[in-house]
Amino acid sequence: MFNWDNPLAPPAPRAPDVTPELAIVNTTAPVAVEPTSTAHQDSTKQSAVRREERSNNQRTTFSPVAAKPVNVEDKRVVNGLADINQLAPFKYPWAWEYFLNANKNHWTPLDVNMTQDLNDFQHKLTLEERHVYENVLSYLTTSDILAMRNIGLAVMEKMTAPELQIYQARQVYEEAMHTWTYQHCIETMGLDQGEIYNRYRVVPEINHKIQMCNDRLNSVLRSDIDLTNRDELENFVMSYTFFSGVFEGTWFYNGFSPIFALQRRGLMKGTSEQLQYIMRDEVMHASFGIRVCNQIIIEEKLKLDPKAIQNMWEEAEAAEAQYAHYLLPDPILGYNATDHIAQFRFIANRRASKLNHATPFPGAQNALPWLDEQANLKKEKNFFETRVTEYQTGGALNWD
Repeated sequence: MFNWDNPLAPPAPRAPDVTPELAIVNTTAPVAVEPTSTAHQDSTKQSAVRREERSNNQRTTFSPVAAKPVNVEDKRVVNGLADINQLAPFKYPWAWEYFLNANKNHWTPLDVNMTQDLNDFQHKLTLEERHVYENVLSYLTTSDILAMRNIGLAVMEKMTAPELQIYQARQVYEEAMHTWTYQHCIETMGLDQGEIYNRYRVVPEINHKIQMCNDRLNSVLRSDIDLTNRDELENFVMSYTFFSGVFEGTWFYNGFSPIFALQRRGLMKGTSEQLQYIMRDEVMHASFGIRVCNQIIIEEKLKLDPKAIQNMWEEAEAAEAQYAHYLLPDPILGYNATDHIAQFRFIANRRASKLNHATPFPGAQNALPWLDEQANLKKEKNFFETRVTEYQTGGALNWD
């Protein structure tokens, strides 16, 4: 039986069913009734009256309902006037579709066989490739926790349409799942967890990217923020734009590509499969965030500073270049720092286009034409039958 006081305790053994013996009662025997005095009867009546009076005083009186039905036009992404607890009617049906589609990509890291990865890591990867693998995990472990905190603590509570919050609640869960995935990879490879996790604090090239995220997050993670203030609202949108377009839409994309380069050569297939599942989630996170930012700009008639936007992209590119040179001081077979940086610029242009920004890096070319194909899952294990079958519910990745 489930233990509600200690859910982690093993089930208690079920006691055998025992039929209790029935006591035989002589219903024909006379029952003695004590005579009741007049004073006692009066006291009993007075007690009953007092109980009735107390009951009447405590009885809740409901006034007629004064609230009007929700008008869908009162709904807004932020600063809305409609009841946040009422899901329908939808003003943003596309947000509900994101939630439904997100639930089609359900998995856990334990569903993926990592046996070959352990053998590859110990016996096949070069020192340069192990350096890449370890530092990609070191960066991603911290990044997904930041993404979870951004959505769960800084963004969700400012949404005033529940269909937006419901998808973002799913997003928080997915970020936690991604963090579990990286932890699972670190444990499987037998890496020093404390050393790997601490790299974001002691490696300047990783720390710089994390601090850029922290600065954006801390600027909106405040109890006194007021989105009716235009300056505050603009800063919030810029922060959400950074997390959607730069952080998840571009940095994460580049964060996975070195591992996919190993997968192309038949190495670290289990890790790569898990990153493919994560990539599907991140596609939707970035796309959803970009759409929300665009919607706020339309509804609130915002005009973001073009110079601030260009600075955001350039600072992100500079941080990514530093990270690339740390990650790949020497090239590995099929991948190098130059390609990594060039691919950032190419993807950044795609994200900027969806955000209606000016092209931040004119002329950037696709340095990794194989990447979109490599990132897509063609098959997925049937986790109940442990065989490979066509993946029917997720569909191919489409960043645009």
